[in-house]
Amino acid sequence: MSQENVELLRKGIDAWNRRQVDVWLGYAAPDVEWMPAGPAAVERTIYRGHDEVRAGVMAAWETWDVFECHESEARDLGDSTLWLGHVKMRGGASGVELDQEFAIHSTARDGQITAVHTYLSWREGLKAVGLEE
Repeated sequence: MSQENVELLRKGIDAWNRRQVDVWLGYAAPDVEWMPAGPAAVERTIYRGHDEVRAGVMAAWETWDVFECHESEARDLGDSTLWLGHVKMRGGASGVELDQEFAIHSTARDGQITAVHTYLSWREGLKAVGLEE
């Protein structure tokens, strides 16, 4: 089941990159929790449930013209997945561009994502799951 969780997260990231919030939410449990990192946390630090997550995602996309995640590796942790890669962002109004390390830790239950926590560095993501290197 855990490799299925890796693929589930990858599908969610693909939907994010295509700006398809309803597709992304289709992979998420109704009580999903999203904890965005840094520049994605536009209105709050934790969003719970489809309605809050949809509003938070839409706010992030309104702020950032470009907001794409590019994978370097994904680690199967059993009931969770640690995704390591880079995020590329460009501010809509400011034009500010970011290209930096990014980590996503997701948990899944019964084929649905239940939590997504993001980090602005691989080190933070690894530390959060007890794999500090």
